[in-house]
Amino acid sequence: MANPKSLSYPAAAVFALLMMAISITNVDAAAVTFSVSSLGAKADGSTDSTKAFLSAWSNACASVNPAVIYVPAGRFLLGNAVFSGPCKNNAITFRIAGTLVAPSDYRVIGNAGNWLLFQHVNGVTISGGVLDGQGTGLWDCKSSGKSCPSGATTLSFSNSNNVVVSGLISLNSQMFHIVVNGCQNVKMQGVKVNAAGNSPNTDGIHVQMSSGVTILDSKISTGDDCVSVGPGTTNLWIENVACGPGHGISIGSLGKDQQEAGVQNVTVKTVTFTGTENGVRIKSWGRPSTGFARSILFQHIVMTNVQNPIVIDQNYCPNDKGCPGQASGVKVSDVTYQDIHGTSATEVAVKFDCSSMYPCNGIRLQDVKLTYNNQAAEASCIHAGGTTAGTVQPTSCF
Repeated sequence: MANPKSLSYPAAAVFALLMMAISITNVDAAAVTFSVSSLGAKADGSTDSTKAFLSAWSNACASVNPAVIYVPAGRFLLGNAVFSGPCKNNAITFRIAGTLVAPSDYRVIGNAGNWLLFQHVNGVTISGGVLDGQGTGLWDCKSSGKSCPSGATTLSFSNSNNVVVSGLISLNSQMFHIVVNGCQNVKMQGVKVNAAGNSPNTDGIHVQMSSGVTILDSKISTGDDCVSVGPGTTNLWIENVACGPGHGISIGSLGKDQQEAGVQNVTVKTVTFTGTENGVRIKSWGRPSTGFARSILFQHIVMTNVQNPIVIDQNYCPNDKGCPGQASGVKVSDVTYQDIHGTSATEVAVKFDCSSMYPCNGIRLQDVKLTYNNQAAEASCIHAGGTTAGTVQPTSCF
């Protein structure tokens, strides 16, 4: 082989490009593909394909080379499945061209906690595909007042790092659609979540005890929070998300436990809320807690007919049953609301109901304009302090 140093500049450049192409080809060639169909999965929507998927995972996880698990077009019935690491490589891609379908009888996975769970994995990508949780039967059971299973989360990542979810559609989950718990460096992009506006506890994406999570370019329509942010979440970035129907983007609920990790460094920007119960919300229970929420930015947000566009609720108690009725120990500080416009479905568009023991402080409102029935909306402050800049409507209540 020629010595590149002895080549002329154009020849050396061609040589370098050739070597780069060879190296890229070698990387691609090194990736092994496992098709679930070749391992016995049937794309008929009725044959249980769980074993085939778990076999594909076992093969991919045992591979020392990058691996692809390919799911072709069609409907694949899966019971609850756990994909566990650590694996021998840090590059496993689920490439899904078809639809994964949960059992139509909600009791089959309803008490499992999770339908599809990835735990202790590093470098997993889920690309494309539809996850159909078939949760409508469980929702009906819950609305009837009967005794029902709590329901399974459609897709969970636990104690995992360097995860990518792109172009995935989640339909009709029994409970939460996607949960990220105890993870680092997770990117979700181009995700679509769809469930009825009255479906119970069907949070779109829930993040807790995790750092470095980004949620981009996604559309979430569901019956609970579009995104919910639990204790121990740090360095979360949410951008270009459409929410509605749903309960908005919520930090919390916090303060359910006395010893609780805080939430900090959260950015929510370029988001639209349409017909939602809330817009941007921070919520905590009225009881002692070591929790906190700080260094939070809500920016470039459009509200359309939102019941509570901007809200901090430190007396959170759903359905007003068994409320603690104490002062919240969660400390809320350094929260900025910047460039937020649109319409409120209620008179009070800005509501800060903070802790009497630890009043909210460092709240900043800048360039906020929210109206109600084409008129000025109202603002309400309890135990809240902060500053305003630019045009702020409704008039600040600090």
